[in-house]
Amino acid sequence: MIDPANVVGLAAGVCTTLAFVPQVVKTWRTREAEDISMGWLTIFSGGTFLWLIYGLWLREAPIVGANGVTLLLVLVILYVKLRTRRGGAIPGE
Repeated sequence: MIDPANVVGLAAGVCTTLAFVPQVVKTWRTREAEDISMGWLTIFSGGTFLWLIYGLWLREAPIVGANGVTLLLVLVILYVKLRTRRGGAIPGE
C-alpha cells in the first residue's frame, strides 16, 4: 500500500526542487549570478546539505531525493557566481 505521507513528501520535494530549475537555467545561460546573494547561497546550501544528511540518517527517500537534487542545482548557481566573481570564464562561454 502507498503511504500517503510519502506521496505528500515526494510531491513537496518535486515542487521545491523544480522551483530552482528556471533560476539555474537562467544563471547558466546568462553566465550571471551577481544579483544572487552569496549569504543566501551559502546558508541555503548548508541547510540543504544538512537536510540531505538527515534524510540519509532516517532513510527517507523523499527527503534524500529532493535535497540531493536541490543541492546540486544550488551548487551550479554557486559555481557560476564564484567563477564570474573571479573573472573566470565558464566552460562553453
